[in-house]
Amino acid sequence: MTQISVYEALWNALNHTAIAIDHDNNIAAFNAAAEQFFSISARSILGRSIVEFAPEGSRLAALIKQSRHEDISVSERDVEVHWADAETRLANIQVNRINDLDGNLSLLITMQQGSIAEKMNRSLAYRGAVRSVTGMAAALSHEIKNPLSAISGAAQLLQMSVPDQEAELCELIQEESLRIQRLVERMEHFTDSRPLERHPVNLHDALRMTCRAAQVGFGAGITFVEEYDPSLPPTSGDRDLLAQAFQNLVKNASEAVGEGGIISLKTAYRPGVRVAGIHGDARQSLPLEVSISDNGAGIPSDFAPHIFEPFVTSKAGGAGLGLALVSKIVADHGGIIECDTDAGRTTFRILLPIYQELDVRIDK
Repeated sequence: MTQISVYEALWNALNHTAIAIDHDNNIAAFNAAAEQFFSISARSILGRSIVEFAPEGSRLAALIKQSRHEDISVSERDVEVHWADAETRLANIQVNRINDLDGNLSLLITMQQGSIAEKMNRSLAYRGAVRSVTGMAAALSHEIKNPLSAISGAAQLLQMSVPDQEAELCELIQEESLRIQRLVERMEHFTDSRPLERHPVNLHDALRMTCRAAQVGFGAGITFVEEYDPSLPPTSGDRDLLAQAFQNLVKNASEAVGEGGIISLKTAYRPGVRVAGIHGDARQSLPLEVSISDNGAGIPSDFAPHIFEPFVTSKAGGAGLGLALVSKIVADHGGIIECDTDAGRTTFRILLPIYQELDVRIDK
């Protein structure tokens, strides 16, 4: 391998997004991590001005200008990166001065998605919140369902022997009892603590099943865009449970966009994300990415940080358990879920491990 090939291999092996710009602010190098980060190929971007992608007025442009004019290296955390038409990302940015072969001052820009650690920490916090719901659901099931049945039965008997005006009150008691019972039944989904058997699951099968069911049901009149990586290996777990998680996300997206809206389902292989293993031992890679996006109005900013927490909802009459259940299913499969939302677009991303032949089960 030549020296240049070695440098190219090292450059593309970097986990962080890296961009080199020359003294005229033209893009001279663009590594593989940058291609993934911005969903654009290096071939299509090399030689073009950085201003096309980081326009004047953006924070990235300001950092580049500061580094070049003051002849210093600069860094800043939690910068909103607006890159052409790509989705806005939050990143930690560092701009370093380098000299090219002609002695001209060039710049090396490195970016690390600043929100991934926070999102992973929130995912672990969601698991703790779900565990709280699990204990509460078990208690509610035992302590509330039986009395509710007795109340509903008594109201039904009273209804047969009271005047019409009072019969309406009896009917109201029955309806409200049934409403509470349905809520308790939904919470019972959290009480299943049986070990989850591991099987190889083709994510595309589960997504296609979800998409087809939506098209003939609650998603009628919505355009579904499917973009799947055909080389994606299987994950470990239960296909029906994963399909349930996908269905909950697609149903929420359908309600957000309404008829005429667009929902995109995509898969990709994203190496580099590693978390502590299910049992807290060896670190586990989560390279399988499933994303479900919609072009709805977005999630209100005051709800966005808490959407996976139980009983948090912006829907009138909603129980706030759907996304909490999705979080539980993903956690039970050893994965994490994150959400990016803005006006006009919301994306849920699920990161999952690859199926291993020695896998037997995942303990919840």
